[in-house]
Amino acid sequence: MTRLITACALILAWGMTLSGAASAGDDLVQARSFKADARAAARQKIPIMVLFSSPECHYCERVKREYLIPMQKDPAYRKKVIIREVTVDANTPLTDFDGTATTEATFAAFSKVFMVPTVKVFDARGNEASEAIVGLLIADFYFGYLEAAIEEGTRKMRGK
Repeated sequence: MTRLITACALILAWGMTLSGAASAGDDLVQARSFKADARAAARQKIPIMVLFSSPECHYCERVKREYLIPMQKDPAYRKKVIIREVTVDANTPLTDFDGTATTEATFAAFSKVFMVPTVKVFDARGNEASEAIVGLLIADFYFGYLEAAIEEGTRKMRGK
């Protein structure tokens, strides 16, 4: 009986380790080069959606976990939108849409982000292509807000 309990405990611990390792990689793609993202967006005629977040923001984590990470993983959305994350207080290097070297914090300030989470949709030139989604708003409708922003960005990218 002791062996059975020990074996079950080891199997359970092993399974938890695997699931933890798998979920550790489940995060949004951090913005590094909007110039490169813009080339891909122009080629595919899809917008770029950016989550402006902060590590201390639990609403940001909820937006990522419940909405944006599932979208990023969905093959259908990979054909509809490029999703990136910018940390508003990070001095991490970033290339702007025009190729200028900047930081995530500077890009967030230039984008007039004053509250997190903020989601903005950009066209391939770096112009805002829909109204910003500021805060979590009404959680039951949040997916609809994201969908509407993507659709508006797509219309602008395709000149409709």
